Amino acid sequence: MNIVISGYGKMGRMIEGILQNKQISYITTEDVKSVAIDIAKVSVCIDFTTPQAIRDNYKFLADNFRSVVIGTTGWDSIKTDVINYFSQKNTTLVYASNFSIGVNILFRLAEITSAFTTSLSDYDPYLIELHHNQKLDAPSGTAKTIADIVSKQTGKKIEISSVRAGNIPGIHELGFESEIDRIILRHEAFSRKGFAEGAVTQRYGQKTIMESLTLKLYSMKIQ
Repeated sequence: MNIVISGYGKMGRMIEGILQNKQISYITTEDVKSVAIDIAKVSVCIDFTTPQAIRDNYKFLADNFRSVVIGTTGWDSIKTDVINYFSQKNTTLVYASNFSIGVNILFRLAEITSAFTTSLSDYDPYLIELHHNQKLDAPSGTAKTIADIVSKQTGKKIEISSVRAGNIPGIHELGFESEIDRIILRHEAFSRKGFAEGAVTQRYGQKTIMESLTLKLYSMKIQ
């Protein structure tokens, strides 16, 4: 079985390095529709492209690949359409706004803290995210996920402040402000390696993505 890396930018090259270290066969492409159908049928596609590329390519991915991992963010507006189409085609789809273990721990902590602050006292939540100046979407997909978690627990709409500067891999800070104190949850990525490693080898239950071809639809979540 092959891995097809769709999108050969910084994340694509980092994934390539991880696959080389693990001695997993792969090919790279800037145009996933150029991949031969017979290769796609026995391959897992790991997509780190752009929101527009997902819009243009998701039907091709579902039609032809054995399994697809989407690490690209910024396609929330068509998320329901994408999930439904993959379901219709019976093609495995694994997606997440962030594959980092640390960020997914932050998601769980955000859920717990939001529930406690709502039931015990009056806190106003806020969210700040910072990324490098080449990141296309703002707010980040990770920030949107955090905001959704908080809103579901508190019933409050949370404003997101976005910063794009320099080469920041990713910082997300969730705060809860009251008259007497402030609670801060913060995750800072030191490099993109955690995102890439998670996209390749993150385990779902007892299976890796490579092994999880019967999962069908899966969004990463730590219980």
